[in-house]
Amino acid sequence: MARKTNSEINGSKYYRIRRVIGKKLDGTPVLKSFYGTSKSDAENKANSYMERMEKGIVETDLSFEGMFHKWLFEFLYGSSSIKSSTFARYDSIYRKYIKNTQLGTIDLTKINTFLLQKYCNELSKTYTYNQIATVRRILVTFFNWCIKQDFILKNPASNIVVKGNKSDEIQKQKRTVEILSNHEIKLIKDYIKDSDFELLFILDLSTGLRQGELLALNWEDINLEKKLLEVNKAYEIDYYYENEKRIKRWVITSPKTLNSYRSIPIPDETIKLLKKHQSKGRIFKWNGNSVYKRWLTILKNCNIPHKKFHCIRHTYGSILLQNGVDIQTVAELMGHTAISITQIYMHSTKEIKIKEVNKLNSIIKIGGDN
Repeated sequence: MARKTNSEINGSKYYRIRRVIGKKLDGTPVLKSFYGTSKSDAENKANSYMERMEKGIVETDLSFEGMFHKWLFEFLYGSSSIKSSTFARYDSIYRKYIKNTQLGTIDLTKINTFLLQKYCNELSKTYTYNQIATVRRILVTFFNWCIKQDFILKNPASNIVVKGNKSDEIQKQKRTVEILSNHEIKLIKDYIKDSDFELLFILDLSTGLRQGELLALNWEDINLEKKLLEVNKAYEIDYYYENEKRIKRWVITSPKTLNSYRSIPIPDETIKLLKKHQSKGRIFKWNGNSVYKRWLTILKNCNIPHKKFHCIRHTYGSILLQNGVDIQTVAELMGHTAISITQIYMHSTKEIKIKEVNKLNSIIKIGGDN
């Protein structure tokens, strides 16, 4: 006789029942799910929980899901140690991979490496290596916090093996590093000539700023006499929560990393263009959404295959490297935390590669000529 179930999670079938375990301040009931191999199994778990709660034994939710939620909203949210965009990513992981799952109902102290490995193996059938690696990384962070709180002794996520083809992810990352050709740059420059987008494009091509750094610039950040630009902030999406509902807004915030604080020399031609537009306050009255829409229109009208706006920054780094600027200098100009990041910009044209390799001719020259 087949088991009667009403819930399926990651290919496994369970019977789920829900019980009201309290009320929010606005009177909304707080529901908790209980999973079992059968209806009676789920009811026994629910009854046991309710009895313990009535006796005052269950003063807090010690389930994996419950503690992860408390870690997010009672310890991390609003903390100066984490950016709102990072918190939003953690929250997304919680909602997608932990909340309302069978794994989430398990007592925190009973979570072990085998359970987490089995769960990640199931996820690997649907999600990419990179997605699961992100889940693992956040789980390790969460369980490290649990250790500091004396909830557990060891981190059960530390030894998880992420299944999947890592090389596919590396190839995918390589494909996403796009640059503009000289021909494409000319097409864009001609199309946006004397428009309000011209300064945005030229300044980014001249400095390699991240989009958020570019949009946050004030005229006070640019010294036209010294031909220097100071990067000290970014204009990015910020997330805040009302009753745990995520709301998005654009705000001026701190740069991505400590290395992002930097001074960048500005080419003479760009200085000329800046002087034509010189004013006060923010240089660009754009946000990421408006830049994205305008950029798509420009590429379409110039008949250029789709490339992200970020490719302008890629192009800047690639041009510097192609023209002999040492990689350490390029890393500092771009605000990278490691040279290994800068290496992805080492695009060279076929002609440049041939020219450089041919420098070996004088060394490997084989007899016949004096």
